[in-house]
This record gives sequence, C-alpha cells and structure tokens, in this order.
Amino acid sequence: MSVGSTTRPSAARGDAPLTLAERPPRTLGLRDSLGLWGNLGISLLLPVAAVFVVLPDGSLGTSLAAIVVGALIGGTLLGLAAAAGAREQVPAMVLLRGLLGRRSSYLPTALNLVQCIGWATFEIVIIAEAASRVLDAPRWPFALAAGVLATAMALRPLGVVRVLARYAVWAALAALAYLFAQVLAEPLPPISGGGATSFWTAADIVIALPISWLPLAADYTRHARSARIAGVGAGVGYGLATVVMFTLGVLALAAYGSSGLDVVDALLAVPLGALAVLVLVVVELDEAFANLYSTAVSAQNVVARADRRLLALAVGTAATVLALTFDIAAYEPFLFLIGAVFVPLAGVFVVAYWLVPRGAWDTSDSAPARPALLVPWAAGFVAYQLTLPTYLTGPGAGWTAWWTARQTDLGIDPANGWSASLVSLAVAVLLTAAVLLPAAARGRRR
Repeated sequence: MSVGSTTRPSAARGDAPLTLAERPPRTLGLRDSLGLWGNLGISLLLPVAAVFVVLPDGSLGTSLAAIVVGALIGGTLLGLAAAAGAREQVPAMVLLRGLLGRRSSYLPTALNLVQCIGWATFEIVIIAEAASRVLDAPRWPFALAAGVLATAMALRPLGVVRVLARYAVWAALAALAYLFAQVLAEPLPPISGGGATSFWTAADIVIALPISWLPLAADYTRHARSARIAGVGAGVGYGLATVVMFTLGVLALAAYGSSGLDVVDALLAVPLGALAVLVLVVVELDEAFANLYSTAVSAQNVVARADRRLLALAVGTAATVLALTFDIAAYEPFLFLIGAVFVPLAGVFVVAYWLVPRGAWDTSDSAPARPALLVPWAAGFVAYQLTLPTYLTGPGAGWTAWWTARQTDLGIDPANGWSASLVSLAVAVLLTAAVLLPAAARGRRR
C-alpha cells in the first residue's frame, strides 16, 4: 500500500498531514504554486551569491547570460521533480523510495536533512546580518527572533503558503521593483574582482539554487491540484525569481561595488534602500520556514508516525543555535557541495521516473531496493568533483587536495572551465539509461 493512501485526510484541518499515515489535501492551484515558488526564490542569499557568478573580465552581459542559462537548467529539473511529487502525492524523500527502495532512500534522506538544516541556518544568518546592518544593532537578537518565527511558521505550513502566495509575494515584488529602478539609475561600469572562474562555473552556482529545492519540492507539490500545476509553478516561479535575484545582485555590485561595498551594503546605499531591504528580510522568513518544515517531513521517511510539529521544533532549535555562531563565508563551498550531491541525483531520478509506467512507481513501506541506481548517482558525484573539486579550508582542506591530485592523475586541467553540473548530469543520465532501458524495452515487448 502506498504511503499517504490510508486513513483520514488532513484537509479537514486545512493543513498538511501530521504523519505519513494521512492523505495530503490537494488545495494549491496555479496561482498558489507560482506565488509559493516565486516567493521562495526571492531570497537575499541569491544576490549575496551574485559575487560568485561575476567573471574576472568584468563582462556584465556574460554574467547575466550565465544566470539565465543556470536558472533554465535548474528550473527545468526542479519542475520535473515537482510534477512527480504532485502525481504520486507523497513527500520528496518518500518519492525516492520508488527510485532506490525504502531502506536505500535513507541515504538521500540523511543528506537532505544536513542540507535543510544548513539552508535554514544560512537563511537565519542572512536575516540577522541584514537586519543588524539596517538597524545598526547586534546580530544575535535578530537571529533568535528569526529562528523562533520560522519555527512557528513550520507548524502551520499550508496556512503560511497561502499567505505567502497571496500577500507576501506582492510586498517582495514592490521592494524589488524599487531596488531595480534605483540601481539601474546608476552608472554600471565593468565589475572587477569577480569570483567566477569561467562562464560555466558561474552557471553552476546558479544551477545549485533550484537544485537545492529538488529534494524538498514534493513536500509542497503533493498538495497541488495537478502535476502540470506543480511543474509550472515550481519551474517557472522559482526559475524567474532566480534570474531576478541574481541579476539584482550583479547590478548592485556594478553600481556600488567599486566603492568596496558588498551586496547587502550596496542595496543599503540605495535611497530608502534600508526600507526595501527590511521588507525582503521579513519575506526571507519563508525560506527558513520551508527548510525547517521539510527537515521534519524528510525525517518522517524514517520515522513515519513521528509528529512533524515536534520534529520542526527540534530542528528549528538546532538551526537557531547554529545561526548564532555561523559565518556566511562558508556559503560558496556549501553551494558547490549541494550541486555535487543533488545534480546527479536529479538526473537519475528524472530518467528513472519517466521511464516507469504511470502508476508503477512504488513508494510503499515494502518498496524493493534498487542498489544498481546508486551507481550512476555515485558516478555523477565523482564526475562533479573531478571537474570542479569543492574548495574547502581548515579541516576540510584535505578533501580538496585529494580531488585535485586525482585531477592530476587523470590529466584534467584544474582550470578546465567546464560545467561540473552538466558533466555530472550527463554521466548520471547516461548510466541510468544504460541500467533501466533494457528492462523497459523488455516490458514494452511483453
């Protein structure tokens, strides 16, 4: 029996199920889905990451092209995963039971728990950092308040989603329109000192943002009224928001970066920029809430009868404590590591899901193990690291050194400039097809 096909629906309570034993209410239409994913994409972490997509030659047009290409690739993969979640009506990690089997799905679940806690921590950090700069106050009270509010929001997720889709997104769009108008009124000279090493490494940073939501997407799209609504809402809503937010960051750096300002200070330098940034800070709470909620839902793949509210409280407390001590400097390696783990998983999932006949995707407690599909995922991860090793410092420096040595052994130029995401995706897709196509062909003949 498939998870989520039993007992009473939570629609009676008007919110998401408390456990996996309840059916999810399907209440989200296209406007709700577009509003939800657009709002999730409106995050200050994206313009902050814009420095990593700026090329050293300072070409504004090339950086903007990398943003569009990265958002198109990442948004397409996100939309496909979102549509599958709506069709199967199960959370994202339960959806992966059909790919790897119930027990084997615990591996991506564990990795996703780490990712979600990391994202929630970074979201709380950027909220606190921006608020402290706007109000010229210590950071810790804002981190504490953001953690408490995001945790409270995670207790009533569908109610929060409706508010975000109908109200918060419009406030965010108004703030963004004002910031764009002010930034575009300034001269936009070439940007010096960009953090990207090539067009494709810049695109990899952008791809990592939509991909980071792929292991969470079905947690929300299981409530969509159709797979089409879910796919369009996630792919288009988040993809467009990604383009907008990265572009704002690049333009702000062009307008104010020559004065030595980072992105947050550049936005604050805009007339009345502090007010617009405060609006975005408030809206930022939705990303922290979404990661806390998805951490709880992901854990239910292992402990199905655990109450998501208690799990959200525990995770919210942990993320808040981490945010009080964390530094945003760890953000770039975190993005590349997310890409290395989840881009090949996306390739394996998309190929496997769309090769399986409709209705045959097994998400039950007895879903059989498919260890052969761990191979293309692992191979994709290796391909990503061999193309672009994740740069870590301190205790993690040995990781970077080991993969760099393997590049030398294989004759791979460390400055190759290739897209690690596309190389990884190609390896995962081709190997998955090699594993599954013979069986799919035999099934069609029968």
